[in-house]
Amino acid sequence: QVQLVESGGGLVQAGGSLRLSCTASGRAFSRYARGWFRQAPGKEREFVAALDWSSSSTAYADSVKGRFTIYRDNAKNTVYLQMNSLKPEDTAVYYCAAGLLVTPTRQAYDYWGQGTQVTVSS
Repeated sequence: QVQLVESGGGLVQAGGSLRLSCTASGRAFSRYARGWFRQAPGKEREFVAALDWSSSSTAYADSVKGRFTIYRDNAKNTVYLQMNSLKPEDTAVYYCAAGLLVTPTRQAYDYWGQGTQVTVSS
C-alpha cells in the first residue's frame, strides 16, 4: 500500500508560478512511477506529467511542455511539479498518482492522492 499526500495548490495570476508537492509513504513506494493528473470542472481527468522513480525519466503532456517540470527528492520521498507561466486553462484539481509504469494512461496508476486545487486568474 502506498499513501500519497499533495500540497502546494492555490490561487495565482496568469503568468505566475506554483510548485506542487506529493509525499509518499508505505511499502515499497520507491518502486513506483509518479504521475500528476488534473481535472477541471466538467472534464475528464487528464495526464500532466510523470516520472520514473528509478531512472528519473520523465514524460509530459503537450499542453504543459516547456512550462511544467516534474522532479523528485529521494530523501524526502517527494515528487514535485513546478508550474511556470501558468494560464487560466491550467485551472483544475491536481492529483498525484503512483503506478508501475510511466504512462499517460490514468487506469495504469494504482494509488491516488486527495487532490489539490490550482486556480489561475486572468
